[in-house]
Amino acid sequence: MTNPLNNFFTQYPFLKFLSNRYVIVLVFFIIWMLFLDNTSYLLHQDLNKQIDELEANKKYYQDEIKKDNQNIKKLQNLDHVEHYAREKYYMKRDSEDIYIIEYEEDELRKKDSIADLQ
Repeated sequence: MTNPLNNFFTQYPFLKFLSNRYVIVLVFFIIWMLFLDNTSYLLHQDLNKQIDELEANKKYYQDEIKKDNQNIKKLQNLDHVEHYAREKYYMKRDSEDIYIIEYEEDELRKKDSIADLQ
């Protein structure tokens, strides 16, 4: 009775190195480290993606902090506070009247955005 594994290796001699136990252990180890272990290659890829996203968020928030600090410095001056209040909150002095002019294009955009929401 012949061993089917020996027949296979005689048929394909370039695969003979697979019969070596060190190669089998090495292949098992590589598969284990790449896919099955807690520190696998796939897990590292996911963690690297998360790190990249967090670094992008960090950069965004640092830029926003710089913008806010500049706005705070500007708002130290009372003229800038008045200007900001007039533009953003439509505040006025007692002796003034404010007229808000809306163009048809703005109204069409508002209608389109309301229709998109429904």
